[in-house]
Amino acid sequence: MIDNGTKENLTTEIKYLSKDFATSQDVRWCPGCGDYAILAAMQRIAPELGIKKEKMVWVSGIGCSSRFPYYMETYGMHSIHGRAPAIATGVKINNPDLSVWVATGDGDLLSIGGNHFIHACRRNIDINILLFNNKIYGLTKGQYSPTSEKGKKTKSTPFGSVDFPFNPLSLSIGAGASFIARALDRDPKHLQSIIKRAAAHKGTSFIEIYQNCNIFNDGAFELYTEKESKADNTIMLEHGKPMVFGKNMNKGIVLDGLTPKVVRIDEGEFSVNDLWVHDEFDKSPARASLLAEFQELEGFPHPVGVIREINKTTYDEEFHAQINNVKKQKGEGDLKKLLFSGNIWTVN
Repeated sequence: MIDNGTKENLTTEIKYLSKDFATSQDVRWCPGCGDYAILAAMQRIAPELGIKKEKMVWVSGIGCSSRFPYYMETYGMHSIHGRAPAIATGVKINNPDLSVWVATGDGDLLSIGGNHFIHACRRNIDINILLFNNKIYGLTKGQYSPTSEKGKKTKSTPFGSVDFPFNPLSLSIGAGASFIARALDRDPKHLQSIIKRAAAHKGTSFIEIYQNCNIFNDGAFELYTEKESKADNTIMLEHGKPMVFGKNMNKGIVLDGLTPKVVRIDEGEFSVNDLWVHDEFDKSPARASLLAEFQELEGFPHPVGVIREINKTTYDEEFHAQINNVKKQKGEGDLKKLLFSGNIWTVN
């Protein structure tokens, strides 16, 4: 059973099944959408988290992914565009015993919601953010998004986007999230394991999920999800293990100072003992930042798994500790006394 820092969430009295977390709502995503896989993964592992349904809250903004709260048999809020992290912050601060989750898309979180996202990470609110990244605006019918590649031709960029895209991993590292990971919609077992890790973490957990939009951006991630190409284009990160990848597991990553390089380990010059060993608990963000930048480098695999996990106090902990300390010093507050003290005027 997972203890995410709020023992009131845990229960041994109720034994849930996956179906207990499925609502009676018809799931209204396009047939074949990757959102189904994410929903199934969450419903499948939810009984294992040891969290009472009434202690779990899903908050979303606007977009296809933001229908998620309708389909989880828990409390939830389908809120406003980009503001899910801010609303989730308010929910957590005012109800610290709740397990708070955010379902969001690349347009919702990284465009209008970018400011709320970076400050949730900076504050290290004890919430879990799942980014459904399909590199497109799906709900509004196929405009380019903040993660669309440069040159992307869409309904809003008919001659190709001239924007440089956001790198969600780099952004979350820079903003100070304390748990950062990447998963794939088409690798359900791995996705489930990453969600469990996020649930167990105390602080802001951020998972970028490569999610296919088969209507407006089909195949955006097929190099990293399809059986024929996945091994040569992704590297599955494991703490304490050397970074080996490739269909024949004959390639790896070495560090030359702070410069990563792809090498062969079957030609004699390099062996598995020369490779970069992943340390997801590294206190310095430097190596995590290098990993996040792999997707910008030609010939490098995209890292999948836990990029970084560190421990630091959460905003909600500090917030309530401060209030309690002030109460010990000054006693309970008196709102009426506060409102009618200091510089006040009587108007006749």
